[in-house]
Amino acid sequence: MIRPYPRTGGGRLKTMEESIRQDLQRYLTAMGEVDERLPECPDVEETWEKIARSYMPDGIREFAAYPTASLGWMMYIGMAIARLWDTEWDIYSKVDDLYVHLRDKRGYDSMDEYIREDVLRLSGDDYTALEKLVGECASRVHNALMHRQLEPGTPEAFRSYVACLHQLYLMGAAVQLRRMGYHMTPLG
Repeated sequence: MIRPYPRTGGGRLKTMEESIRQDLQRYLTAMGEVDERLPECPDVEETWEKIARSYMPDGIREFAAYPTASLGWMMYIGMAIARLWDTEWDIYSKVDDLYVHLRDKRGYDSMDEYIREDVLRLSGDDYTALEKLVGECASRVHNALMHRQLEPGTPEAFRSYVACLHQLYLMGAAVQLRRMGYHMTPLG
């Protein structure tokens, strides 16, 4: 796994990020959305840091008024990147800023709809179910973040927010990879 951006934060941050990963993985496994062993997709993971840097101005701006959207959008982005990796990565891997590419199709506020409709090609019950799933994941992560009682605007608050985004991105990718038929199973 890649390190969360930025590369500082120490043990408490690592423990918090691991706790969020475990909670999301337990929840998504129980919902049948990921396998017990998460998939490995280095191309998607390597895209994280560049996406995170590009997303920060929008995500931080939106967090105060719309925290679950600010968090949940990153899960959608992880799903979109996994889908693009599976379909046309030779083209999309050359896009200078994949986050801006996704955002600018309909704007930040409608990025979730764009990803569900045009990237993941969902409609009807599948569209609604994914919206609920991402909303629940974002709520769980927001709740965990708020329980840390961090002072807004501090370096620790920023690093914690980024760690949360990192796990949502990775879980979004894992959900989408499983939906596309990628399963990590033991050999033997």
